[in-house]
Amino acid sequence: MDFIAPELDQYACLHSDEESELLKRINRETHLKVLTPRMLSGHLQGRVLAMLSHMIKPRRILEIGTYTGYSALCIAEGMTADGKIITIDINAELEERVRGYFAESPYSGKIDFRVGNAVDLIPGIEEKFDLVFIDADKINYPAYFDLVMDKLNTGGFIIADNVLWSGKVLMEEELMDKDTKAIHEFNSKVQNDSRVENVLFPIRDGLMIVRKK
Repeated sequence: MDFIAPELDQYACLHSDEESELLKRINRETHLKVLTPRMLSGHLQGRVLAMLSHMIKPRRILEIGTYTGYSALCIAEGMTADGKIITIDINAELEERVRGYFAESPYSGKIDFRVGNAVDLIPGIEEKFDLVFIDADKINYPAYFDLVMDKLNTGGFIIADNVLWSGKVLMEEELMDKDTKAIHEFNSKVQNDSRVENVLFPIRDGLMIVRKK
């Protein structure tokens, strides 16, 4: 489901900051050389993530789902001078490519890239975070929310991608597949959690913005 006409999307991109040369290359090479390039945040969403990060000014960031590193570099733009981002991905096949991109970036010394299952790795992380970005396997979205809440500082933010899931969240629940049910459960969990404030932005495939009270 396209939520906005391609012409309007292009207009929005033309009236938003440009990608850096590195981000342009990651975007291009992901579409040419990597499976499922639709998983990439892309120009407009990347600028949204960067802007939100500049507004939040996080010192510690956790990203669940690195893919080819595009979103991590966007979010890193708003970090404090002493900031750090931990980003986790289960796909070891992309590790060399992603580490290469990170090494070329201005944030190479501030990105801690870990390969493995986030459900297993997150409990062992001692850090407290100002910003968490969730963009990994949809089936575990509710679990990721539970795992990071106690590690999120008061006033900290969770941003979750794909929360409209191409419009499938509007289906009758008995017709939903497992991923769609997990996204719907996540959205409902957030909506009904008294510890947070939240708003769902219909940007690209949907961004849920959550603030811990």
